[in-house]
Amino acid sequence: MKPWILMYHSVADYRDDPYLVTVRPERLDAQFSWLRRGGLRGVGVGELLAARSRGAARGLVGLTFDDGYRDFADTVVPLLHRHGFGATVYVVAGMLGGQNHWDPEGDRKDLMTAADVAAVADAGMEVGAHGMTHVRLDGSIDAAGLAREVSASGHVLSDLVGRPVTGFCYPYGAHDARTVTAVAAAGYDHACATGRPPDPGPLALPRTYVGDRDGALRLAAKRGRHAAAEVREAAGARPASREGPPLSTAGRG
Repeated sequence: MKPWILMYHSVADYRDDPYLVTVRPERLDAQFSWLRRGGLRGVGVGELLAARSRGAARGLVGLTFDDGYRDFADTVVPLLHRHGFGATVYVVAGMLGGQNHWDPEGDRKDLMTAADVAAVADAGMEVGAHGMTHVRLDGSIDAAGLAREVSASGHVLSDLVGRPVTGFCYPYGAHDARTVTAVAAAGYDHACATGRPPDPGPLALPRTYVGDRDGALRLAAKRGRHAAAEVREAAGARPASREGPPLSTAGRG
């Protein structure tokens, strides 16, 4: 069965979040506490997959934070340490020190600087690539643009953290066969999508969206849906849906 991987974005108090991708710090703390009460420990995707290959992934859940917001360094890392967790942060490598310009509405949010990225890696977090500019990688992007977004982002981040970057996350979850091929050619060994992709696998890992409204009952239901989907897919059924935020905002990544 594929491991359970949770998808977060920003963790902060907020005024306007039309895409439902921000979780308040106190809610994240409560969600981490729920995981611990259930005997689960959060880890980065690379650690999760390595443990799975050894048959040692029982009790582990993947934690991912897309976009590389500054609040990951300031707020999330201390919470992760408090709970004894790890995580993967997927960084938009060409926007270091900038803001989430790709969101036309809602709060402007600062992104981590190069120094922040190096610091969170030194703090034990896995750094993964999320493209150079947070553009969709399926559809109209040309071959040169696709190669730059996929390959260059990993090289930039590897130079910052001083180690290979082996994980990728598709902006908006958007990927197709050509995108997956480019990710493999760039040397990544795992990549995350959003929801349950049509052809899940190491380069299109399914993830469960978690938002600010998700308390204990909703998290339990989402864990149950993940397990049920795994059973269906193991029996040969296609993924039934793409779980994510409400339909108006689904596919953020």
